[in-house]
Amino acid sequence: MNSYLILITPFVAVITAQALKIILNKKNKMKWKDFFALTYAGMPSGHSAFVISLVTIIGLVEGFDSGLFAMSLAFAVIVINDALKLRMYLGQQGGIINILVEDLSEDQFLDQKYPKMKERIGHTKIEVLAGSMLGIMIAISLYLLFS
Repeated sequence: MNSYLILITPFVAVITAQALKIILNKKNKMKWKDFFALTYAGMPSGHSAFVISLVTIIGLVEGFDSGLFAMSLAFAVIVINDALKLRMYLGQQGGIINILVEDLSEDQFLDQKYPKMKERIGHTKIEVLAGSMLGIMIAISLYLLFS
């Protein structure tokens, strides 16, 4: 069962994080199509919940001194760094490109050829922290429930 726990836990964490995004943004009367824009950003970070739950469950099942734990931790650092920095910069660039295209929008050709880019694809530190805490809680809960 422990091997299945390692496989299942991160998916439970990311599905929970994505469901929480819907619940937390329900007050904005978000349309379903707008939810897909939110899946890459927003509170809590699904990416962080996924990788931190994976790191935690591997640590609990295989041991915090195992090679698998070390590999999963390195993987988590890369994913979280990407969510915090790289995708945040991409979102900022998307915003600048949208301004440039808007300024040139007198030409209908530009509007059709260059659709509006997503500007919110990265995570803030608090979103990453919330996703990480969610991942830890889910991993510990599932471990205690099934071990």
